[in-house]
Amino acid sequence: MSAGNQKKNVLIMGAAGRDFHDFNVFWKNQTNYHVVAFTAAQIPDIAGRVYPPLLAGANYPQGIPIEPETSVTDLIKKHKIDEVVLAYSDLNYKDVMHKAATVNAAGADFRIMGWQQTMLPSSKPVIAICAVRTGCGKSQTTRKVCEYLKELGQKVAVIRHPMPYGDLTEQICQRFATLSDLDLHKCTIEEREEYEPHIVAGNLLFAGVDYAEILRRAEAEADVILWDGGNNDLPFYKPTLHIVIADPHRPGHEIAYYPGETNVRMADLVIINKVDTAAAENIATVEANVRAINPQATILWAESPVSLSTPESVKGKRVLVVEDGPTLTHGEMAFGAGYVAAKRMGAHEIVDPRPFAVGTIKQTFEKHTHITEILPAMGYGAKQMSELEQTINATPCDLVVIGTPIDLGRLLKINKPSVRVTYDLREEEPEVLRSMVTKAVATARVPVAK
Repeated sequence: MSAGNQKKNVLIMGAAGRDFHDFNVFWKNQTNYHVVAFTAAQIPDIAGRVYPPLLAGANYPQGIPIEPETSVTDLIKKHKIDEVVLAYSDLNYKDVMHKAATVNAAGADFRIMGWQQTMLPSSKPVIAICAVRTGCGKSQTTRKVCEYLKELGQKVAVIRHPMPYGDLTEQICQRFATLSDLDLHKCTIEEREEYEPHIVAGNLLFAGVDYAEILRRAEAEADVILWDGGNNDLPFYKPTLHIVIADPHRPGHEIAYYPGETNVRMADLVIINKVDTAAAENIATVEANVRAINPQATILWAESPVSLSTPESVKGKRVLVVEDGPTLTHGEMAFGAGYVAAKRMGAHEIVDPRPFAVGTIKQTFEKHTHITEILPAMGYGAKQMSELEQTINATPCDLVVIGTPIDLGRLLKINKPSVRVTYDLREEEPEVLRSMVTKAVATARVPVAK
């Protein structure tokens, strides 16, 4: 405990999302704690910034520095840190406990906060869509739920888990209604991958940094709040209906990752997605694990069918497959929808992009050695987007198969033909999800269209 003011010194371990939210709703106005710094991991170029005074509040007139997580031991000793709080997601339990051991060895307590201290209540019904890992299929599930809500005559506001990679003071509350809003807010590839499909589907979308203000804005325009989670994080808002997506391509992860297992234990509905491409024994493993830790949850199987805009263009070609970046990196997948589509459509060869990777794209391959034939669409800023473009253009192939949720051709100057892959949610029992959505809205006493 620091001398003089007798406040406990706190360090928040984060990744530019959950950490900022937890600070805003819990730590910001605490009288017994002083947040010395955030640490940053997972996301490039976050460390070295400052959480600005405008967001940090009166207790932090200089703002709060954001340091690399690799410096956590030095920070604990230098600032006499009492508590280190883990505030980011998609971590396996081994990594979580390595962090705990590092913190404890340096002399500080290690803390993980529960939902009662971090979830905000809403005056409107909240349907939360979360997952056990990143890349399970939250996006297409969110779009499907939006369809059902619109059929019920509900005005929907989608609130997306934060991706504040730019100027935080300009990202306090962002509203997206048209594609031009993506340019207005200077969105990165990672942001566009999450936001653009909603906009194209006609959904009003909010994101940013201050999720209390975002909720107030969304409630003013909508009957129902739809929480579109990031990675496998918990909802920021208390859900009326909590939907969690599991992935049988990664069996066992539903009980081995933080906070994915927490999501499963809290879920009203668990959707086991991608059953059309997963092995039967892996589907069975996921279902057994879910039933063991949450026997009250409804379980629904769903397919994630892929389609190509011009499927005939792939057959017999040497193709470069570009997939969603986070799904491959900290999501630990070796392939995605683009790879599945290319194989199904008869590609002659999947070209290995690693010999042609440059800059941070090359570094991504060096860090994530499980990625081999596939190019992760990393694009956390202008420099990385340029390096992605250079890597694509240097890779010798006949065709680029783009498996990201957005059309990279709109953002990058690709010097060869490309084709997009899209994917949707197809439930094996369509009435299950529809009826649970209807019940959630009705329970909240929101008039439902006849």
